[in-house]
Amino acid sequence: MSPNTWICLHPSNATTDAAKLTMSLDNRGLAYGDGFFTTMGIIDGQILWLDYHQQRLNSHAIALQLQLDSDSLLAILQTHAKQLQQGMLKLIVTRASQEVRGYGYTPNTCGSICEIWLKSSPMSITTAQSLPIAVNGQFIPLQPAASAICLSSQIACLPLPLAGLKSLNRLDNVLASGELQAIKAKALEGNIKPSFGEGLLRDMSGQWVEGTTSNVFYQLSQSPVAKSSNRPHAQSNSNYLSAGQWYTPSMAQSGVAGVMRQVIIDELSTTKNPVIIRSLQDEDLPHLSRLFFCNALRGIMPMTSLTLLSGEVVGFDAI
Repeated sequence: MSPNTWICLHPSNATTDAAKLTMSLDNRGLAYGDGFFTTMGIIDGQILWLDYHQQRLNSHAIALQLQLDSDSLLAILQTHAKQLQQGMLKLIVTRASQEVRGYGYTPNTCGSICEIWLKSSPMSITTAQSLPIAVNGQFIPLQPAASAICLSSQIACLPLPLAGLKSLNRLDNVLASGELQAIKAKALEGNIKPSFGEGLLRDMSGQWVEGTTSNVFYQLSQSPVAKSSNRPHAQSNSNYLSAGQWYTPSMAQSGVAGVMRQVIIDELSTTKNPVIIRSLQDEDLPHLSRLFFCNALRGIMPMTSLTLLSGEVVGFDAI
């Protein structure tokens, strides 16, 4: 498989050459966003968080009524992972084209048949620092600390069973990411620091839910946090997750229930401070004491500050 080339894994009767870049304009993922995707990090030829990605494949297939054999699919993906050695596998699953006109699909087995597309991308996903955890004996990459900003863009509130899914309907995140990139470009032009590493997003109900490409975890202080001009307290990497009470917003009506989010929830589930699912409201933001974003490729992205919509800057304890 050539790097950064899309190939069709299913239907499997297509030849390798014919399978490349032959997606029809009638593909329902393109036409209606009728499908989902997942991105998997690869290190030393192994898929990171394999069990969690399989859970996503199964849960999303059930939610969208797609016919998918995750065991057979993962066997194929592991072969590609060994060839790649280090990088990213991106998988897109869409419902197969239907004879039914418009949005509808046939209410039988044929209506659940899917197309599966894969892209293999060599890239470095390791970091100089990482956190050892009990889950699968793996390590979570720990990125350098950065700053975050509250964005004015909002993401959709969705009905069950769509809430929390990593579906192909991502226009709200596209626009939000565009807003963040514009802010970064303006800061670069004006040589303004700090540069923002992620943006915090609200849903249409006004609750702060996630980052543009990540989930968010936070801690609260009993009193408003000092502004970022104050000196934060240093903390060792080894107890970054285990120290204090972490909260994360619910994915029950909006956002994506990410793989790394679930890894962290499971990791802390047997500690004295398991993660608490709690909404993040406007009034909470001045009382944040720690904040990080996370996803399956980048691991944990700790933040040193959050710029609010008002322009006020809330500073956090450092690592």
